[in-house]
Amino acid sequence: MIQNVYLNGVRVYAFVSHEELLDHVEREKGILVAINAEKILHATDQTRGIINRNIGYCDGIGAVMAMKKKGYKEVVKIPGCELWLKIIASLYQSDKTFYLVGGKQEVIEATVNKLKAEFEGIRIVAYRNGYIQTEEERRNLIEDVAVKKPDVVFVAMGSPKQELLMEEMLERHPAIYQGLGGSFDVYTGNVKRAPKWWVDHGLEWAYRLVKQPSRIKRQIYLVKFLVLVKLGRI
Repeated sequence: MIQNVYLNGVRVYAFVSHEELLDHVEREKGILVAINAEKILHATDQTRGIINRNIGYCDGIGAVMAMKKKGYKEVVKIPGCELWLKIIASLYQSDKTFYLVGGKQEVIEATVNKLKAEFEGIRIVAYRNGYIQTEEERRNLIEDVAVKKPDVVFVAMGSPKQELLMEEMLERHPAIYQGLGGSFDVYTGNVKRAPKWWVDHGLEWAYRLVKQPSRIKRQIYLVKFLVLVKLGRI
């Protein structure tokens, strides 16, 4: 059984590798939710509820540091923008099926085309953009997931919108679900991720700050979070 801990009331699982997370979610279908310092620090009753009903994993270096402070020394950072591709790589050759939702129309189409080129034979049963305008569209999407019964569903719409939608889907059809935020944009090259060195050294946040100084207010919260972790208040 995978251990978990509460950080500011947010439940985070102590996964020590991508493989352990994949094994867990294959056994227990559910929704994977990326956890970083900002989500922990700014948790509300609504966001805590969403995360705690599902499977929160350490997507940010702040969350990893807080877990290690609690004694989970082996926990690792699992970037969501890498995890979904690892899920595909581990499952697509075993005839598993995939359903993709999110992004602009041109982005989702580019994503599907690139996936088909990189993962030959991948079975994508359906896809659509993330601009759901009416309640009827939402109901039709949930019904389509229930009818097509994909093994894995990726939803890239931002939190908490994507998690709330996936919870409705999960009620109708058990599967592996993952919220991806802007990962389709990263995958198709519309948004550039930090170079590997910065990522490997836990400095992806610093690279983004250098490239986008307007993020300074958000990064101040990271400093506050780390101080609270150091003081044992998270």
